[in-house]
Amino acid sequence: MPRRPNSSPQTRELLVAMLRKPRTWHYGYELSRDTGLSSGTLYPLLMRLSEQGLLESRWQEPERAGKPPRHVYRLTSEGQALAKTVHALRKPAAVRTNAVEATT
Repeated sequence: MPRRPNSSPQTRELLVAMLRKPRTWHYGYELSRDTGLSSGTLYPLLMRLSEQGLLESRWQEPERAGKPPRHVYRLTSEGQALAKTVHALRKPAAVRTNAVEATT
């Protein structure tokens, strides 16, 4: 059976992090810090979710002169719907921890 798209733990973590402020533009560095995802994992996810229409992306001009423009991302309405579904299906941290402890 093929894996459902956007079902990896990393994708779910990213979507839930963005759902905390769904209409806010997020920088990659901020998302990396909030999720703990490395740039090698995060940026391909952001690109894929953008291509699927789940995220909007744009270049934002720097707040201070001499800084380069930065790419920012936010959830589309479709992305918000998916993030809400993912969030509703997440198990509480205590359940995940107990499940891991039970298998060790």
